[in-house]
Amino acid sequence: MSETEETAVLDRFEETEDGEEVAVLLIESDGEVVDEAVVARSRLPEDGRQQDAVFTVRFVDGDPVEFSYESEETENRQESASDRFDRLSKRLSDEDESESPE
Repeated sequence: MSETEETAVLDRFEETEDGEEVAVLLIESDGEVVDEAVVARSRLPEDGRQQDAVFTVRFVDGDPVEFSYESEETENRQESASDRFDRLSKRLSDEDESESPE
């Protein structure tokens, strides 16, 4: 029996043909997406059932068996993404101002 722990990010929810709602988790290694796992939405901790939530996932023999919601890491990533967006928006508006005729 092999056991590992990986970081996963909730990418999206989908509905199966039989109407079950599943979560698609992107599995990361060294900050890169290396795989994905599809699990029933109900298996995730309730407070982490949102897009871009970060989890530590324990795998046994390749199957996800335990999910821990990482609220602090989720918040850090959201703030970082927001900061990047703000910087890009500012840069674009600065370029627009410099290109506008006077």
